[in-house]
Amino acid sequence: MKLAPRMIHSMEILQMSSMALEERIEQELSANPTLELHESGPDNGQIAEQQQQQQRDNEEGERDLVVRDDKDDPNHCDDFERLSNISEEYGDAWSANTYETDENYRPSRNNGDHDAKFDAMANTAARQQSLPDQLIEQWHLIDCPQHLRQAGNYLIGFIDADGYLRTDIQMLREQVPMDVDPDDLNNALELLQKISEPAGIGAQNLRECLLLQINARAQQEDAPDLSRERLLVDKYMEDIKHNRLPSIAKSSDLSLDQIKQAIHNLRQFDPHPGRSLIDDVPGRITPDAIIEYDDAEDRYTARLTRGYIPSLQISRRYKKMQRDKTIDSKTRQFVGSNMQSAQWLIEAIEQRRNTLLRVINVVIEAQRDFFDQGPQALHPLPMTIVADQLGIHVATVSRAVNEKYIQTPRGIFPLRMFFSGGTETESGDAMSWAAVQAKLEQIITDEDKNKPLSDDQLVEKLKKIGIDIARRTVAKYRKQLDIPTARQRKQF
Repeated sequence: MKLAPRMIHSMEILQMSSMALEERIEQELSANPTLELHESGPDNGQIAEQQQQQQRDNEEGERDLVVRDDKDDPNHCDDFERLSNISEEYGDAWSANTYETDENYRPSRNNGDHDAKFDAMANTAARQQSLPDQLIEQWHLIDCPQHLRQAGNYLIGFIDADGYLRTDIQMLREQVPMDVDPDDLNNALELLQKISEPAGIGAQNLRECLLLQINARAQQEDAPDLSRERLLVDKYMEDIKHNRLPSIAKSSDLSLDQIKQAIHNLRQFDPHPGRSLIDDVPGRITPDAIIEYDDAEDRYTARLTRGYIPSLQISRRYKKMQRDKTIDSKTRQFVGSNMQSAQWLIEAIEQRRNTLLRVINVVIEAQRDFFDQGPQALHPLPMTIVADQLGIHVATVSRAVNEKYIQTPRGIFPLRMFFSGGTETESGDAMSWAAVQAKLEQIITDEDKNKPLSDDQLVEKLKKIGIDIARRTVAKYRKQLDIPTARQRKQF
């Protein structure tokens, strides 16, 4: 099936997250001269008054402009006021020379007022400096021979977002560029690890990263004794990973309390030092809708949020230009094409809002128990059911919920979370897989940490409350919830 460009455009807008749509609008505002921000307008009464005034102006505009000589006539200044009002309303557009035939012509800004479209683009946050650029700046501040500087520049290009140099040095030696001596790599890496901030940058593994941070902390004034922490990181990292604290106590001179205190102190160090130099901008979540409880009617209602998505409109000035027959056809064709593109974008955004609201209203109706009781009461809700109820394609539902978030009285959740399959309990009630995970998480939270439950015991606990699932499913859900094994959860 062939899709019209307008339909493809609409589907793309529907699938975008709020942040992606915001960026798309910024691009369109920059590229399309006929598109502009819609300023907050007057209320209904003002609109009606403006429409009546416009009608009167149109009627008056058909008569000749005459300045009366009779000063006693109360209407003798009307024509001057009409000229003044027209000038104030249209600014530079009210001029015989306003529209030129040059195809590169763009209308000038009037009255020196702030242009909302320009301000919106000017207030956009600048792109943040990348991690390699920041490390290069630090590296160039030190005084070192040129051959070491070249080697350091080369190594920085392989440092990942966590701040690690995970590529094997021997492999790097085999592919160095002509201006880098392979024998300089180790010395350059040692110097890079020593001068980089924060400490730990350039480490090749977690053990080396923590040791670099411990050494840096030990050099500070009034630094605490970190010998136990250094010992644990240097010799017992694998035992710490698997929570084998008694084994560490048995092979070292440390007691269990000393080991637990040292591990507690190690948590103050950053295992991903590179991330501290980069703001996690994609982590920002702007809810697309807010779900609120109406006490009077005992129901939940949804309202869409604008978030950072501005209201748009087509420039009135360009509309008039496109209708002006005195302008050459090439210029009017250019304006018409941009106006059509702007109109498609405005309609696609509005359609996105309507579809999203319809889908959310179905979710509210189907998942009432979730809003009343919490995640453990979440019901299975296949997208096909929603699509059939709304009379749209299931792919449209999938695009509508993609990367969308809703704010509820119980917190902010991804909209896709409410769409999942599920199972039946022994009592015959339908329960979604997300609700099963919530039950599993609750059981692990309430367990005795001195005797944590194994996966087999978790299966039995779930079976007692009517949820019969396999052990491998429990293990899979536990990993998805980032819950460690029973051995790793055990407290000593």
